Formats: sequence, structure tokens, C-alpha cells
Amino acid sequence: MFTGRIARFDTPGQPFTLTEATLTEVGPGEVLIRVTRTNICGSDLHAWHGTFNTKGLGGQLPTVLGHEMVGEIAALGDGVTADSDGRRLETGTRVVFPYFFSCHRCYSCLHGRRTACEKLSMAMLGNAEQPPYFVGGYGDYFLLPADAVLYRVPDSVPDELASGANCALSQVMYGLERANLTFGESVVIQGAGALGLYAVAVAKARGARVVIAIDGVAERLELATAFGADHVIDLTEVTEVRDRAKHVRTWTSGRGADVVVEVVGIPAAIDEGLKMLAMYGRYVEIGNINRGRTFDFDPSSFLFSNKTMIGVSLYEPDVLSRALTFLEQQRDKIPLARLGAATYSLDQINDAFAAAESKRDVRASIVMDRGR
Repeated sequence: MFTGRIARFDTPGQPFTLTEATLTEVGPGEVLIRVTRTNICGSDLHAWHGTFNTKGLGGQLPTVLGHEMVGEIAALGDGVTADSDGRRLETGTRVVFPYFFSCHRCYSCLHGRRTACEKLSMAMLGNAEQPPYFVGGYGDYFLLPADAVLYRVPDSVPDELASGANCALSQVMYGLERANLTFGESVVIQGAGALGLYAVAVAKARGARVVIAIDGVAERLELATAFGADHVIDLTEVTEVRDRAKHVRTWTSGRGADVVVEVVGIPAAIDEGLKMLAMYGRYVEIGNINRGRTFDFDPSSFLFSNKTMIGVSLYEPDVLSRALTFLEQQRDKIPLARLGAATYSLDQINDAFAAAESKRDVRASIVMDRGR
């Protein structure tokens, strides 16, 4: 029997409520995670506001938000002995895992498109009033369903780095992989929050010759440079779209960027990003997760320049294993730890969300009390 706290999310825009819940057993194939750290991701903020409709994805209220997490194994269900790379698991092993769960049997899964699983479920969508209760990252525990993908965290990768692997880092890695970014190409990153900063670092690691980051927060732009950006554009200083596009062309030999990645979540940014894209360029759309929002678009400019748009939602689960390798290799080369510098206890979750909303913190994190 396992008893712990959850931060219940009952109504968009309202404070979280801390309550206790008890899980009576861990079933065959399941894994109970003792959560140690969960970040506040942009989609958590959108759900909190009600602009990211979790009900539209099959979710229920009340639920428990939070998905970008790391933890230790509290209990292994019968039949679970190793992670998805075949490495031994035991109580206390630190692990990360995709926060969405595929059936591995439907048409999409069998064709290698597990993000389109016909029975896809994920953290933040379960009912916090029914077992297993621990259905999101803002709680002392999280229950992984049977047959979930999970990976051991290397000893050299601390929690503050590992917690971002299963969402932000894996998402942008997958996006740049699908765009086939290669050596010598140029990249623009629209938005320098956590996803944007990871995108800068991954683009440089994949051999990008020029990486340009765009944001309006000075601290984020400074971090983008530390993460490897060759140039930054401050939205508060370069206020016109045409001037920002001109800067991009100047830094890309007049052609525009080979790849543009949108992680700011504003529809109008798409039209701007397409203007920065070179002929035959690839536009990677990640940030606009809110339904019903639109922007004006001239398709002829897209068509005649042979551009490609790639929509990226979630990632193939094996990307997470590569994300851990990336963290191992890059942890001493770029200031990854600065992404998780702002920490709050679970009791302070409402303060943490206020800080994340104000962009005072690049990535606010909820750190659980290990003494519980």
C-alpha cells in the first residue's frame, strides 16, 4: 500500500488543491514511480488556463497535471525486470519514461507511428478521484501502465537534467530528426524557453553552421547564446517582422534558414517563420497546441518556394534513450543545469505556476520531499 500527495486540478484558472491518495497494489507489468522532480511545461500552463483542452483528448477532471518528470522505482509489478534497453531495474533505480502510452498493437503502432496510436493515453488525462489516483507528475507517485517504455537514468545525469528529457528535449530532438537537419545547415529557433534552448543545443550538436534564436526576454537570449546560438534577435529591439527576416537573411548568405523551428506557441509566428525560410526549407511546427487559433497565410509563397512544413506532436519513444545520451555527452559543455535552477516544493505549486506564467523562471520545477 502506497500513500502520497497529489496536487488536484479541478477547474482551469483555479488554485491546485493538495490531497492524499492511497494505491493499494501495483499490478502485473506496472511500475510505480516515486516522483522526485517535475517541471512546469508550457502545456501544463495552457491546461491550467483552460486553453489546452485536456477533455478534448479524452481527459477528465479532476486530474493531476505534470508530465515532464523523473523519479525512482517504488515498486515493480510482476514481470518487470529490465528497462526498454535491457538494463536491470530494481527498487530505487532512477528512471525516465515517455508520458504517453501506446498499445504497441494497433495499425499505427505496427507501422512505427506510436504517437498516432488508436488507444493512446497519457499523463494529465486520468481521473484523480479514481484508482490509481497518481495520474500526473505533480504528486509523490506516478503509476506507469503495463508495457510502458522506460529507461534508466545514467548516474552522471542528475535529476535537474533528466527531468526535461521526456518532453522538451525529446520533442525537439524528434523534430530536428524529422527535418533531417545535417552538417553545415542554418537554423532559426522561434522562442527561447526550455524547448527553444534545447533546440539550439541539439541543432549545434547535429552540425548546424548557423543557429539563430528569437525571443523577447533578455535572460533567455543570454542563455541561448550560452547554449550555442550564433546570433540572437531581441523582439523588444527588432520589432518589425521584415527587419527580423532581414537579419536572418544577412546571417544566412542571403538565402534564409534551411530549418525553422517554432516553439513559441503563437500562430502568427508561423507566417513570420516561413518568411525566414530558404527555398526548399523545412518548417518544424511544435508550439501551437491550442485548437481553434488561426493566422492569415498565402499558400502560393509556400508552394512556389518548395517549402515543407512538419507538424510534431509527441515523439517516438526510443528518442528518449537518445536524449539521455545527449545529456551525458553535453552536460559539461553547455549550462543545462540553468534550465532547472528555479525549484519549488509541492506545497508551493501555486507560487510555482505564477512564476512560470510571468516568465520569471525559464523552467520552474517541483521538487518532492525525499523524506516522505
